[in-house]
Amino acid sequence: MAWLTVRTNDGLDSIHSEELRDFEFEGRNVPLMDAQRGIRKPAVLDAALSIRTVYQPEGATRPYEDSQGPDGFIRYKWRGDDGDHPENRALRAAMERGLPLIWFFGVGPGRYQPIFPVFFIAEEPQQHQFVVAHEQTLGLTRPDSPVEEHVLRYVLRETRQRVHQPVFRATVMRAYNTQCAVCALRHGQLLDAAHIVADSHDRGIASVRNGLALCKIHHAAFDANILGIRPDLVVQIRADLLEEIDGPMLEHGLKARHNQRLMVLPRARSEYPDPALLEIEFDRFRQVG
Repeated sequence: MAWLTVRTNDGLDSIHSEELRDFEFEGRNVPLMDAQRGIRKPAVLDAALSIRTVYQPEGATRPYEDSQGPDGFIRYKWRGDDGDHPENRALRAAMERGLPLIWFFGVGPGRYQPIFPVFFIAEEPQQHQFVVAHEQTLGLTRPDSPVEEHVLRYVLRETRQRVHQPVFRATVMRAYNTQCAVCALRHGQLLDAAHIVADSHDRGIASVRNGLALCKIHHAAFDANILGIRPDLVVQIRADLLEEIDGPMLEHGLKARHNQRLMVLPRARSEYPDPALLEIEFDRFRQVG
């Protein structure tokens, strides 16, 4: 996990599956993820090391769906429907011993966002799945017990912050080639994955079509309704800002982008910003303006 931290910029960036083959432990090559299976249990271990959720293009259906339960914790499906399958036994061993695992979320072809450490805290055999908790939510409540409202809110918030947001960011950054859609800035540490419309109601992994890669200035301007994006992907700057006289950031960073088309878009049209969502947000922009 320390090795992954270094290679993912403290978890900010995704990693290619090829790089995951390079890990060595005590002079032995131990790939961190199985290229063919969702569950990785190296021969040198007696419990699972990592799990994987495969990437599917926008609109495609996953062969199985990991979901969030009413208690706020995410479920990870068994391998198949045989609880005694060796890979399911490896996951059960990790659960029973309280061992941390790495969860690799597919965010593009061959690219994964690692979430770690995660722990299996319970098993739901009838649903063929395990209950997953991030380190910050360990010990808060039993998944099969009533959850107090304030604990549920905390679990949901932590799950969104520790799991959903990094996966959303990695997916958006991959789609936009780590460039600001408005100005094409390439420095990843200065870029955010911005939601077009608020995603607070959604417990699932947010869609890339509800996202934009924006530098921090343009993200702040977008959220403050200083900058709007029309459904035809043209940038608008609020009228009162266009009349202001200020420094070069206002002149070149904002006013110069008025009536200009977005500079960066995903290669795949299926990942373009959703026009219906842009229309919702642009209506808000016009009301403020």
